[in-house]
Amino acid sequence: MPLSDHEQRLLEQIEQAFYAEDPKFANAYRTTDLRTLQRRRMIRAGVLLAIAVGVAVAGAVLEIVPMMAGGGAVALIALGLAVGIWRRYRPVREPKPVPTASYHHGSWRHRLEERWERRWEDRGR
Repeated sequence: MPLSDHEQRLLEQIEQAFYAEDPKFANAYRTTDLRTLQRRRMIRAGVLLAIAVGVAVAGAVLEIVPMMAGGGAVALIALGLAVGIWRRYRPVREPKPVPTASYHHGSWRHRLEERWERRWEDRGR
């Protein structure tokens, strides 16, 4: 839903105040897009996962159970973060086409009742 003219002007005023208050941060914010931020987060999660797996393996080799358990727990957390970031990072798919207008007459309950009645009418023949 597009913004109204009043909302658009308010948004522009907030944006100008943001740029005037801290131009260095605003410039960094303006030049960094969402895909770059998500890519950085994915790399950080991968590095954390690699380090955690290394700690868990070292704990297993040295037979230090708390080190092994801690590394495994951090690895699971890093894997969860990476999967969550990856799900949001995937490109947005095109929405499915909307069925014809004749299909959308009435509510789903009305359509269900119509189908039910048609079935009984077809059986009566």
